[in-house]
Amino acid sequence: MATDRREFMIQSAGALAGVALLPGLEGWARSIEDGYPVGIIGTGRQGRAIAAELQKIGAKIVAICDNDAPRLRSGSRRVKEAKTYSDAAEMLATEKGMEAVFVATPTHLHREVVEAAIAAGKHVYCEAPLAHTIEDAKAIAMAARGSSKVFQAGLLARSNPVYSLARSFYRTEAFLKLVSMRGQNSRKDSWRQAASTAERQARLDWRLNEATSTGLPGELGTHQFDVFHWFTGKYPVRVQGRGGVLVWEDGRKVADTVNLVLEMEGGECIEYQATLGNSYGGRYEVLHGVNSAFRLAWSHGWMFKEADAATQGWEVYANRQRFFNDEGITLIADATKLASQNKLKDGVGLPHDSLYYGIMDFLTSCQEEKFPKTGAGEGYRATVVGIAAHRAVVEGTTVEISPDDLKEA
Repeated sequence: MATDRREFMIQSAGALAGVALLPGLEGWARSIEDGYPVGIIGTGRQGRAIAAELQKIGAKIVAICDNDAPRLRSGSRRVKEAKTYSDAAEMLATEKGMEAVFVATPTHLHREVVEAAIAAGKHVYCEAPLAHTIEDAKAIAMAARGSSKVFQAGLLARSNPVYSLARSFYRTEAFLKLVSMRGQNSRKDSWRQAASTAERQARLDWRLNEATSTGLPGELGTHQFDVFHWFTGKYPVRVQGRGGVLVWEDGRKVADTVNLVLEMEGGECIEYQATLGNSYGGRYEVLHGVNSAFRLAWSHGWMFKEADAATQGWEVYANRQRFFNDEGITLIADATKLASQNKLKDGVGLPHDSLYYGIMDFLTSCQEEKFPKTGAGEGYRATVVGIAAHRAVVEGTTVEISPDDLKEA
């Protein structure tokens, strides 16, 4: 049967502007069982952010745990219905009805907590990077592999609707062939935590401790390197790094500004820059292709077509935004529906933080007993790359990454 031309054009617009290749965003929360019982271990900033998203989704936070009393009190004020524990082992032994655990402790403490949660028969969501050493990351990956429960690494791009849409275009003539990649994470943040005692200050400032920190490449870069791994299906074979303390001259040794070049086997490179000294530009990734470039900024995404790329007809219906001399086509979830209602601009930007979609995917996987979008293997490989990149910065040299380095076992 002949397709109406306008309907066909709207569908084409959807294909390039981000349309219904995914479920409607508004319907995702209804797929989660109301009151699904979960616990959070680690109630610092990330643990509290996880709690906020869980409350939006409708999961029941039955228990929270932190060995830092002020943070546990802060978490308890936000999750009044949850029982509080200062010891993770006690929480896991007591809360028999708790189905899943979110591990949001400092990175160097992940291994012990994750292994205990898996041994207790819980589904586990572990923040990324998985660990501060390859040995610990490998142990976590192996424990996850031996479990019959769901394990998800907290790498959020693979659950992000905008990124999923962009990746579907990456595999078509709309992008055609990869040319280069770039990532940035700029923020104004000392990474220092306020504390009343020197002992507590040292514990809270673990990111600034050379023995426990993976620095900017590990703590921030790991999440963004995984974007490029996911899109290309490749991993770096070597990484060059430079960095130093350029802003926060307070006695720290962990660099507050880094510059990296991560090289793939085919010669493609990722240029990556991160700093704690300036927030201009924020966090984003760019992939340059022969026919277009994608700029992905977690809550938003854009496609920039090359002037010589073939016109396919969908351009008439696409929403656009101006970036200096370039015009970007906004990547929009549910664009078919919005285009038919003349409301494409209403779909610009995700309604929730990326964390929301990662948690939603994890809980869906737990309830449906299916493999998560970001399992232990991908979590491990991204962690290894982040650790290698941090080492390159510390040593000011080139670090090789072999295929064997990326194997969990």
